[in-house]
Amino acid sequence: MKYAAREERTVLEIAGRRIGGGHFALIAGPCTVESREQTLETACAVRDAGATMFRGGAYKPRTSPYSFQGLGQEGLRLLAEAKRETGLPIVTELMDVRDLDAVLEVADVVQIGARNMQNYSLLTEVGRAGAPVLLKRGLSSTLEELLMAAEYILAEGNPAVILCERGIRTFETAYRFTLDISGVPVLKELTHLPVVVDPSHAAGRRELVGPLSLAAAAAGADGVIVEVHPRPEEAICDGPQSLRTGDFEAYAERVRAAAAVAGNTLVEAFV
Repeated sequence: MKYAAREERTVLEIAGRRIGGGHFALIAGPCTVESREQTLETACAVRDAGATMFRGGAYKPRTSPYSFQGLGQEGLRLLAEAKRETGLPIVTELMDVRDLDAVLEVADVVQIGARNMQNYSLLTEVGRAGAPVLLKRGLSSTLEELLMAAEYILAEGNPAVILCERGIRTFETAYRFTLDISGVPVLKELTHLPVVVDPSHAAGRRELVGPLSLAAAAAGADGVIVEVHPRPEEAICDGPQSLRTGDFEAYAERVRAAAAVAGNTLVEAFV
């Protein structure tokens, strides 16, 4: 590892928010942008509860080609409106290099999903683009493979990479994926890059998101990225794992306390 193994910790500043080096990020929002009402309602709720950034999908990778694939350009427009309304930086997924320019117009952080972790041509292009990248670990990828994927971005001169543990496939069927909490301190040992955890996709169940978030924060993660929806029972996708907006403030306070145990501070913004 030529770039990921530097000893000096990376602290990223994203639209006035810091992540890494003791700065804990709470990234929250819906799995997918469904409507203007749902997007703005969620964005305002997570902002008021102290979220650091707003996440939402305009383009969605789905196992079935017949499932909802996202609103595309309309979804990006709604994310831009949410950004203007709340001031929160936007985290959204890029699936296809043909959408890179459109995504970069809106996104403060470009997310590369688990299924694209080893899409090396896509990684190279986002590396060249220079925007901060949140890189999710593949469903069956080792930590070394995750770091090698990060190298594709770093090697293009883009140092702004955030690693994300989101659960891996194992033999266990009691939950969607196995959250590799041990991966957090190991990655922090191997690399200078910020490490965040996605407990929503690992859990697949709302009641597990809180405990997994606390575990991630206490293990020293630099942030969590969670799904939040005003009416999860009406969500187009991932409703069962989405926190309710009405419960998010209490959740955020618990996560803030757990992060403090590990010596990290959740700061909404700095000037």
